[in-house]
Amino acid sequence: MTAPASPPEVLRAPLVVEFPFTRSLGPVQSAFLTGLREGVLLGVKTSDGTVMVPPVEYDPRTAEEIRELVEVGATGTVTTWAWNDRPRPNQPLDTPFAWVLVKLDGADTALLHALDAPGPDAVRTGMRVRVRWAAERSGAITDIACFEPHADADADADADADADAGTGAGTGTGTGRAAPHDGVFAEPVTGIVAEARLDYTYSPGRAQTAYIDGLSQRKTVGERCPSCHKVYVPPRGACPTCGVATTDRVEVGPAGTVTTYCIVNIKARNLDIEVPYVYAHIALDGAGLALHGRIGGIPYDEVRMGLRVEPVWTEGGRYPDHYRPTGEPDADYDAYKELI
Repeated sequence: MTAPASPPEVLRAPLVVEFPFTRSLGPVQSAFLTGLREGVLLGVKTSDGTVMVPPVEYDPRTAEEIRELVEVGATGTVTTWAWNDRPRPNQPLDTPFAWVLVKLDGADTALLHALDAPGPDAVRTGMRVRVRWAAERSGAITDIACFEPHADADADADADADADAGTGAGTGTGTGRAAPHDGVFAEPVTGIVAEARLDYTYSPGRAQTAYIDGLSQRKTVGERCPSCHKVYVPPRGACPTCGVATTDRVEVGPAGTVTTYCIVNIKARNLDIEVPYVYAHIALDGAGLALHGRIGGIPYDEVRMGLRVEPVWTEGGRYPDHYRPTGEPDADYDAYKELI
């Protein structure tokens, strides 16, 4: 007898998801970021006198709109912290540093940023710090390069009390109190683009590893639920309806039926496909649900529900490049209506 083939090793691969996030700014956020560009730290004062830094546009307690801008100091007190001994790319510092929440003099809330310190033993709650401004500023939170220990560190024990009483040193007004500010600057910042990025290691799990391994052999392999007998493609490892594991592997297709589709008219970045083109749900023969695929080999305006299609593979491709018509008669609606 021939020994059964051993299952493929479960796959793991690094994955990076990144995109630019663009947003316009209201008057409060515009003033705050423009102020950073000019070396001015602004907050907002709520109706009960609370000074919030960084500023928000609506009171989190009453939901009232907030517009009263105030200037606070460039020094403050660490309220809590955590040591980061392995800085990641694009973090404020490329050497180990502390993440700190800093209550700036004149503010009642804390600002999150980095503290440049030689080690965790040099950081403590209550220590006094000051802003280190970036050499070049553009109107972003990175205009604060980081915080650094401040010369009046010996006053740690009384720092919070002094700030609350209006006797602290080093604020925007030199009094420890927030000073009114009109928020008017030349060439205000009106919008920002934040580069969002997420790095992680992805594992498709046992079921999808087998599915991907099948695609490398130009086969489409799903798994059947032992209870309801529905065949999932791609497999999920368990039936979401019955809640039981799916281990019975079933090869489906290769041909299938278009159940529904859309016509794409906007060209995606880095995608070498001319628009318009058709992206469809395709129920492969023997599958219990439809998967996604591009339709080719036929004018986009001739694609229709019920069209019978088959996969087209490119040399070295890891999955079908697209699906094309088989030339068979269209499937009857009753044959695929439950898969739409």
